[in-house]
Amino acid sequence: MASSEIEVVEDATPAATSGGAGRAVAEVARQEGEGEALKDDVYTGAAYGDLEKLHRLVEREGRSVTVQDALGYHALQWAALNNRVATAQYILEHGANVNAIDHTGQTALHWSAVRGHVQVAELLLKEGAKVDATDLYGYQTTHVAAQYGQTTFLCHIVAKWNADHDVPDNDGRSPLHWAAYKGFADTMRLLLFLGAYSTRQDKEGCTPLHWAAIRGNLESCTVLVQAGKKEDLMVQDNTGLTPAQLAADKNHRQVAFFLGNARSIHERGCVGNSYFVKLSKIGLAPLLWCIIIALMVVYIHSIILEDYNTKMTVIFGLFAWLGVFLASVGLVMFYRCSSPTGRITPATEAI
Repeated sequence: MASSEIEVVEDATPAATSGGAGRAVAEVARQEGEGEALKDDVYTGAAYGDLEKLHRLVEREGRSVTVQDALGYHALQWAALNNRVATAQYILEHGANVNAIDHTGQTALHWSAVRGHVQVAELLLKEGAKVDATDLYGYQTTHVAAQYGQTTFLCHIVAKWNADHDVPDNDGRSPLHWAAYKGFADTMRLLLFLGAYSTRQDKEGCTPLHWAAIRGNLESCTVLVQAGKKEDLMVQDNTGLTPAQLAADKNHRQVAFFLGNARSIHERGCVGNSYFVKLSKIGLAPLLWCIIIALMVVYIHSIILEDYNTKMTVIFGLFAWLGVFLASVGLVMFYRCSSPTGRITPATEAI
C-alpha cells in the first residue's frame, strides 16, 4: 500500500481538533501562559463558560451568538467542546441554531464527541440536534467518538439516541475502522458487542484488521482476531495484501508474527481436530441436554422404580418425584437460554 494512502487517513481527522479548534485552544492556552488578556468576545466566553461576560456582550452590547468567529466556528461549538452546559443553554435561548455547521460541516454535537462530554451532548440532542449529521468527510458523531476513544459517549448516543454505530464515512470506513486504526481497544470491544461488521472493506479494500496492522496496534489486532474468524486473516486489500503482509511491510514484526501465528493455529485446529470443530459448530448445549435426560432416565429407573417395588414411603416418593420435576423445569429453562430465540441480543441488552 502506498504511503500517500496512509497519509490521507492520518490527515482525515476531525476538524474540531486537527484544524481550527485545536489551533484556537492552543492559542488560548498560549495567551494564558504568557499572561495575555483573553479576547473579549462571545466565543471566549462560551469556551470558558463565562456567563457574566456573555450577559454583558449579548444583552448590553448587542453581540450575536449566531455569527461565526474568525476561524469559522460557532460559539455553541466552543461551549460543547468544553462541556459548558449552562453556557450552551444560554446560547440556544438567544437564537443559536443547534444544527448550525462550520466550514467543515461539523455541528456542536460533533465537537462534544471529541472529549466525550455526555452532559452537553444530552442537552444538544434534547434541543433537536441531529445525531446522524455528517461533515464534509462523511463523519457522524459516532465516527468522531471512535476516533478519540470516547467509549462511554459512544455507548450513550447509540443506546439512548439510536445513533448508527456501523455507518461508513465517505471513504467507506466505519467507526470500527477508526477505533482499530487509533488503537482504542475498549471502543472496539463496544462496537463489536453492538454488532459492528468486522470485515467491512473501505474504498482501499482494507478491513479494520488491515488498519490495525498498518499502525502496528497489537491490542487492536488481538481484539479483532479473537472476535473474528480464520477468513478475516486472509482478506486482501486492493493491492492484494493481507493484514499480516501489511504489518510486515510496515516493519511491525510483533504484529506480523502474531497474525501469522493466529492463522497457523486456525489451520492446524481445523485439520488436526476436525471432530471437535464439527462439534463446536453444532454446539455443546444439545449434548448436555441429552446427558441430563439420560441421567434422569437412570435416576427414575434405578431409584424411584426400584424403591417403588420395595414399597417406598410416601414422603420419600414425593421427594423423589420432586427431583424429577425440578430437573424437568431446569431442562426447559436450559433450552430457552441456549436456543437462538431465547437469547438476549447485545443490542437489546445494551438498551
